[in-house]
Amino acid sequence: MNQPIKIAPSLLAADFSELRREVRAIEDAGADWLHLDVMDGHFVPNISFGAPIIAALRPHTRLFFDVHLMIEDPIRYIADFVRAGADSITIHYESCENQLEVLSAIREGGCRTAISIKPATPAFVLEPLLPFVDMVLIMSVEPGFGGQSFMLETMQNVEAVSRMIRDSGLPIEIQVDGGITAENADIPASCGANNFVAGSAVFRANDYSAAIAAIRDRAAAAYR
Repeated sequence: MNQPIKIAPSLLAADFSELRREVRAIEDAGADWLHLDVMDGHFVPNISFGAPIIAALRPHTRLFFDVHLMIEDPIRYIADFVRAGADSITIHYESCENQLEVLSAIREGGCRTAISIKPATPAFVLEPLLPFVDMVLIMSVEPGFGGQSFMLETMQNVEAVSRMIRDSGLPIEIQVDGGITAENADIPASCGANNFVAGSAVFRANDYSAAIAAIRDRAAAAYR
């Protein structure tokens, strides 16, 4: 089931001394979503930011807040991120054993639900959870740090999830995160992804509008 192409710049690559300005700049540049990577230093080997930063940014933009929780036992914090202004919350399959309970808490909080897998996790583990999610996020790098190179081998997970979604008939988006650029966005798009997280490719560009448009155009030309 075809979905509109969406570009979600990752705040992790922004200038943290100018976050409000950076968020407004990507909104003006045509971004669809703002991707917010929350890391706890345990589930992934890095620490980023939490609900207070998201809450501080929420009044300054109309962008859709796509919160990606790379944290252990995420159910402890779902209410905090709902209150902070999340529109969608992604959890990792590997971060807990009670995925359905966490997804239910997200949905009860009024947010869209999403689940992600790391590169080494086989896509078939997600099939029982598809009826409970609005989006699947396939990591195309090892989660934890921005600026990594795209892992081509992760596209087998995109293809597998795309097949499962087609078979289910559910209107589920497929997001890809990690090393996405205007030069390679066609690869995940051709495998069935419609939603692209881009950090350095946007926030390190001289022209945010041109960077976002280039990724969108490359993906749209290949999307199936």
